[in-house]
Amino acid sequence: MAKEMVPKRIFLTKGVGKHKERLTSFELALRDAGIAAQNLVRVSSIFPPNCKLIPRSLGLKALDPGEVVFAVVAENSTREAHRLMASSIGVAIPADRGTYGYMSEHHSFGETDDVAGDYAEELAAEMLATTLNVEFDPDRSWDEKKEVYRMSGRIVRTMNVTQSAVGDKRGLWTTVIASAVLIFH
Repeated sequence: MAKEMVPKRIFLTKGVGKHKERLTSFELALRDAGIAAQNLVRVSSIFPPNCKLIPRSLGLKALDPGEVVFAVVAENSTREAHRLMASSIGVAIPADRGTYGYMSEHHSFGETDDVAGDYAEELAAEMLATTLNVEFDPDRSWDEKKEVYRMSGRIVRTMNVTQSAVGDKRGLWTTVIASAVLIFH
């Protein structure tokens, strides 16, 4: 039974929604991400061993309406007009696919897609680096750290999915989400 609970595939998705009600703006963000018809269970952020990252289009086809789906979710909301916000999931996958990697959730205000995405990616890479005993200097730039990770040969791939938006000028609730959705089959 325990092995059946280890996801075999993961896909990344994102969305944004706006509405006068906060909950409805969240629902619209889920619809934009393609995962509103599922019952989401939020989980912490381990990228399972031997798990395959698949395109969003394939992942969405694997889901059924009403299905209980485990997901790492980052979300952020505002009803402050013109306020920039972001939600991001960072991913760090080890070279040894038989071991686990990391995903990180990041939600912020005032950060662009690039800034929030790089930060989330860096968080995931640093968490993985510490478990693999790969040295890193927190004062180095992200680009310098990426090079150290590559040179170590122990972290093979990092990436992120990020959704940013600016708060609606009329004061509607604006919600952004980013998610890594786990598939068990």
